[in-house]
Amino acid sequence: MLDHADRPGKKILISGGGRCNFTNLHCKPENFLSANPHFARSALARYTPQDFIALVEKHGIPYHEKTLGQLFCDGSAKEIVAMLLAECAEAGVEIFLNERAHSVDRDLERMSAFRIVTETSEFAAPALVVATGGLSIPKMGATPLGYEIAAHFGIAVKDCRPALVPLLLDQAAQHEWCDLAGLSAEVIASVGRQRFREKLLITHRGLSGPAILQISSYWREMEAIVIDWAPEKTATQGLLAQTARREEATAKAALRKEFSARLADRLVDLAGLPRWTNAAISQFEDKLHHWRFEPDGTEGYEKAEVTAGGVDTEELSAKTMEAKQAPGLYFIGEVVDVTGHLGGFNFQWAWASGAAAGRAI
Repeated sequence: MLDHADRPGKKILISGGGRCNFTNLHCKPENFLSANPHFARSALARYTPQDFIALVEKHGIPYHEKTLGQLFCDGSAKEIVAMLLAECAEAGVEIFLNERAHSVDRDLERMSAFRIVTETSEFAAPALVVATGGLSIPKMGATPLGYEIAAHFGIAVKDCRPALVPLLLDQAAQHEWCDLAGLSAEVIASVGRQRFREKLLITHRGLSGPAILQISSYWREMEAIVIDWAPEKTATQGLLAQTARREEATAKAALRKEFSARLADRLVDLAGLPRWTNAAISQFEDKLHHWRFEPDGTEGYEKAEVTAGGVDTEELSAKTMEAKQAPGLYFIGEVVDVTGHLGGFNFQWAWASGAAAGRAI
């Protein structure tokens, strides 16, 4: 195993706030985004969350379910890295750190094999598994090497973009919202038919939180996202009583029963209703469930948890991850055009696709 970093598993170590959200109990193909939504089905079915859990339990690592099937270490992500290193040692895997690949090609003496030239060494092997990740978090060492290897062997790569990433608002929207930075609320965030019910967080530059990170993977430039601030609620119920005074102060008081005071006041202020008639209240209620934001972009790869896009799945075997036109060459994990939802799904894809390739070699 060649790694250009000075220690293995650096991205694992920072995941899940340092506790590694290593899988999700509810992992299904529907939790993944790809140009071919069926591609991940085979690998996921043959290496399941229960398989990885069994490995975690074999090594005596305590863990817990947080929310929505997300499994975390009770202690530290270091335990997952140590587990993987122990499994490597048991299998006789040699690990070479600080080895940055300069070139990857067929071995001219044995055309069925591959030759990797690094800054200090040369390596040759009959099979090559590319597990280089994506472009996310460049400060952790992310590079486009995996895509470059694919292109070198004539393998198509789908356009890449940041995913599971905070969204930015333009200056006008920042002026309206971003003084509330740090405020969060449970919402439904939607783009097209895709929707997620989780927490939204207002930041100094835009929107974040699980609901926004989830929907960001499906968002495209110039699209609006729709926020339901009051899922399955009638937030203006307190205004509809016959004895209720129809005025802004009453509206704010009513919404404070459903939201934090600052959010309630801001929603009423931005509604801009001159009169609080029955029709206006109905209009406001509808707006609360269909509040539109037009993001001005994303925080980019620096803040993205994963990279969407990647090696075209049409070029790979869904059973083995082997490149169809380059026998012996395999692509697994984030470098492939398979992107999971937030909550342990991308780790499970890494384990499952890795197992698929490993069993085939």
